[in-house]
Amino acid sequence: MSDPSAKAPGFIGGTMPPDMALACEAAGATKAGRDWLALLVLGVLAGAFIAFGAVFMTVVLTGAGDLPFGVARLLAGLVFSLGLILVIVGGAELFTGDSLMILACASRRISVASLARTWTLVYVGNIAGALGTAALVFLAGQHGFGGGAVGKTALAVASTKAALPTVQLFFLAVLCNVLVCLAVWMSFGARSAADKVLVIVPPVAAFVAAGFEHSIANIYLLPYALAIKTWAAPEFWTAIGQDANAYAGLTVGAAFHNIAVATVGNLIGGSLMVGAVYWFLYLRRRP
Repeated sequence: MSDPSAKAPGFIGGTMPPDMALACEAAGATKAGRDWLALLVLGVLAGAFIAFGAVFMTVVLTGAGDLPFGVARLLAGLVFSLGLILVIVGGAELFTGDSLMILACASRRISVASLARTWTLVYVGNIAGALGTAALVFLAGQHGFGGGAVGKTALAVASTKAALPTVQLFFLAVLCNVLVCLAVWMSFGARSAADKVLVIVPPVAAFVAAGFEHSIANIYLLPYALAIKTWAAPEFWTAIGQDANAYAGLTVGAAFHNIAVATVGNLIGGSLMVGAVYWFLYLRRRP
């Protein structure tokens, strides 16, 4: 195999995939070397950032029923990409994106124990950030905006997710993190913040438009909708012409099921179908 740092003939102004593999591997080793508190706080930031993308998506979907289905989903995906842009450009640690740390583990730059430690701390931080944001958004009363239309949209989105059967949910999650990790992978080839934004938006917009399942986003979307269902004032239900019984399938158990299955699917999609493949292509024969 040729030198993985070598540029392809005629390539100007960017980083080639072999270099991206080396950068991804080095980034994984750096992440694993961080102290537990830094990983936890960076995880909290990422959970909040992804939640902000979900907040943006919920508002944009409100009233979008008059648009063709695909157009509404495309708009939702474009605005949801805010979350991963904040993670990559702003600096944070996202569990789904950190699936790519498998490159560093496969190259023996980090141990399996270090990989598991990093994933666990980042995931816990993501949960805290997403749940904290859900609490703040609910307390801010955003669900009452638009005469309760925003809250109604949040309830509809979460109810659809809660009703997904296990097998379908699993494969939707696998496909989701293939696209998320491809966005993160391509960001290693970016040379500026603008480049990173340009490579992040299309894959993220694609997974949202396609209806794939992202575990960290769901840690915001499902608890937020459960908070609305449980604690929204009577005036909210009057405004939307419904009551909590209309969302009987939206339960704590259904939320746990969705998040657990989506987490496993995301991990497999990102680590095995993206990270392991690129390690095999570019790093397995490196001297």
